[in-house]
Amino acid sequence: MAELHPHALFAGSFNPPTLGHYDLIKRGVKLFGSLRVVVATNASKAGLFSVDERLELLRHDLADLPVIIDSCSGLLVDYAKQHQIDVLLRGVRTVTDFEYEYPMALTNRQLDSEIETVFVMPNESYSYVSSRLIQEVYVNGGALPQFVSEHVHQQLSKKN
Repeated sequence: MAELHPHALFAGSFNPPTLGHYDLIKRGVKLFGSLRVVVATNASKAGLFSVDERLELLRHDLADLPVIIDSCSGLLVDYAKQHQIDVLLRGVRTVTDFEYEYPMALTNRQLDSEIETVFVMPNESYSYVSSRLIQEVYVNGGALPQFVSEHVHQQLSKKN
């Protein structure tokens, strides 16, 4: 495959990556041709998988897509500027998501006016799926195959 130079970025905790994330990534690739998928580390968010494990899960499940998988800490706009990215792709499932994402997008615009935020809605079948929900289901012994890929499900099973 030729070297990719995505100009759009989709970041998240991906802890764990869900089918909703993958739906948004595929939509982003369709919109922009390629995408940089970034595991954003957030010390305030504990999770099931380490950053390295999340990177492996994403690399495994997205191997057939024109994406670059990476991680970052710190401000996403700084990471974007460093990698010459001018579009931040954000998923919006609900009004609550929008109320969270809108001020963040305006703040990012204040930090770097060259970076645009594009909001994309997921397929309605994933409109309620979140990593936090998956973690809750997992911790309480619930079944997960309808929410995550087979590979992620296998790796979750190994956490027991």
